Amino acid sequence: MPHAETAHHHPARWWHALPEQRIQCDLCPRDCQLHEGQRGACFVRQMHDGEMVLTTYGRSSGFCIDPIEKKPLNHFYPGSSILSFGTAGCNLTCKFCQNWDISKSKDMDRLMDAASPQAIAEAALRHEADAVAYTYNDPVVFAEYAIDTAQACRERGIRNVAVTAGYIHPAPAREFFAVMDATNVDLKAFTDDFYRKLCGARLQPVLDTLAYIHHETDCWLEITTLLIPDQNDSPAEINALANWIAGELGPDVPLHFTAFHPDWKMGQTPPTPPATLTQARRIALDAGLHHVFTGNVHDCEGGTTFCPNCHAALIVRDWYAIRRYEIQPDDNTPQGRCPHCQTAIAGCFGKALGRNGQAFGPKRIPIRIAP
Repeated sequence: MPHAETAHHHPARWWHALPEQRIQCDLCPRDCQLHEGQRGACFVRQMHDGEMVLTTYGRSSGFCIDPIEKKPLNHFYPGSSILSFGTAGCNLTCKFCQNWDISKSKDMDRLMDAASPQAIAEAALRHEADAVAYTYNDPVVFAEYAIDTAQACRERGIRNVAVTAGYIHPAPAREFFAVMDATNVDLKAFTDDFYRKLCGARLQPVLDTLAYIHHETDCWLEITTLLIPDQNDSPAEINALANWIAGELGPDVPLHFTAFHPDWKMGQTPPTPPATLTQARRIALDAGLHHVFTGNVHDCEGGTTFCPNCHAALIVRDWYAIRRYEIQPDDNTPQGRCPHCQTAIAGCFGKALGRNGQAFGPKRIPIRIAP
């Protein structure tokens, strides 16, 4: 094994020994069983000297300062900035992956940026980022690195955001989401058939994760569904998905429908027509959800937060730029209020828009971090 790689081995958690000198990973529902030297389906968790190690701890595919709206999070401190990073590998095998060059990477050397959890937290402070996002690939597969970084950030008053598919077992989920302040979970579709055929996974563990986050943690939750033509975009499936969210999680969980573009192993599938997103948004609103958004398309109405009571436009978004902001802070809770009818608006809004009352805006700023 190359010396450069062994230098990055970090003890992993959530595994147990099996007979015949094997181990089983207990992080996600894949339950990978490994022999010495073998890697899990995510490619970054490996049996090494009889134990589980994480091979990407302390290494990243890059760091950027982004607007929080890119995660996407529309009701978590709008206008704020967030330091975003990921590693490599993924525990799903989505044929439509939009970040496949990172998530499917088996070339650990592409991880050129090394950074300790403390260095990331210090960089967030230095660049005046309000939060750190664990994103690009799924942070579930680098949970140890993400948790350590989140704890370092919390010690410095920096919030933490996970962008994940939610494919994780309950025990590690408890530790992971305990240090996250917000999360956007990709609900890929609402059929087990889609998950099995296109993602190599199952639907129910994701639904279990969503219910756990919303009902048993303080982590703010938003959900994203990428609509793929003829795969998960039928009105019946969208209606079922929206009704499940309304019934199981409640009407205030924001739902984002985003547009697919041809990528990875689905390069022949056409992009999502904007009309499909508009129709999906209408179906979800009719199902009782209060905050439904569209993404990856230019749709000002689909990007706007409306009061669920008087329907006033409270946060008008144009792509990632905020054109109007009328949320009133609630002195007793993180949520906001409609200034027109005083209806509570679910989310975390703070006292003002972004830093010093100014939105970060749509810019994306790549940065380097010293280890």
